[in-house]
Amino acid sequence: MSFFKRIFSSGPKEPVLNEQEKQVLDKGLEKSKTSFFSKLTKAIAGKSKVDDEVLDNLEEILVASDVGVTTTLKIINRIEKRVSEDKYLGTDELNQILRDEISGLLSETNLGEASEFVIPVGVKPYVLMVVGVNGVGKTTTIGKLAYQFKKKGYKVTLGAADTFRAAAIDQLQIWADRVGVPLVKQQMGSDPASVAFDTLQSAVANDADIVIIDTAGRLHNKINLMTELTKVKRVMQKVVADTPNDVLLVLDGSTGQNAFEQAKQFTAATEVTSLAVTKLDGTAKGGVVIGISDQFQIPVKYIGVGEGLEDLQVFNKYEFVDSFFK
Repeated sequence: MSFFKRIFSSGPKEPVLNEQEKQVLDKGLEKSKTSFFSKLTKAIAGKSKVDDEVLDNLEEILVASDVGVTTTLKIINRIEKRVSEDKYLGTDELNQILRDEISGLLSETNLGEASEFVIPVGVKPYVLMVVGVNGVGKTTTIGKLAYQFKKKGYKVTLGAADTFRAAAIDQLQIWADRVGVPLVKQQMGSDPASVAFDTLQSAVANDADIVIIDTAGRLHNKINLMTELTKVKRVMQKVVADTPNDVLLVLDGSTGQNAFEQAKQFTAATEVTSLAVTKLDGTAKGGVVIGISDQFQIPVKYIGVGEGLEDLQVFNKYEFVDSFFK
């Protein structure tokens, strides 16, 4: 029986990934899993019970896996509590305990997350503003989101409001053409808020279900970034009230601790309501998903576990832990 079924059989059922999606997730987390468990095996070699030395070694492994110091200490403290309650806790039980505690942490942040590429009923157009520094896979994530939502039958409109780089506009146009959705754009150097305004007007006129707005990924000046994003939001609200409905921060999982720093910078500059963590298939730093979700108390909505169009997945905390500890 899988971890998902065994641990959560008594609670509400979360839709699980289909077989192909699960295989993609397993493969995408393979490097992180292999790295983590090779270190864990060495840490408990010759040990029959969980003692202070094992916990110290486990702490080092979690930090090295980019879970983050704060989250690592939470996990260690929880395990120490269990050790104190059961003086003879065996090392063979450590794997299961880690599953339990990491699942618990993720559950505290990722409550009621979406299980599919769907939008709330009665919200039209649903406006998603995407933020993140250049190079994290922001444009690719937007393209894959457009593909997934279109596949579900939604009408999608994209907006190229990252007007500071011609390449950003060109790349988004390539994705729009590939997926077959309209892109609203202006010339490089145009006012991003103006592009966002035009995008929403076009979306409303064409009865679009979802609008995805790309924004500039500059972090060298938080004040300028904050001012710009605030203006974009204010102008969009002139067309559709109470937008954006979601501000999605895209982070590159392969950068480990740098992803933490980017999350810190962006959450200081604007209200971020969800996260997408990309490039997990090419790194052993998959633990960053656990740490960022816990530390910033922002739900992880999507994860990138491959280069294919289907390899952007809705984050399912149960399946993630199951694949990591499989």
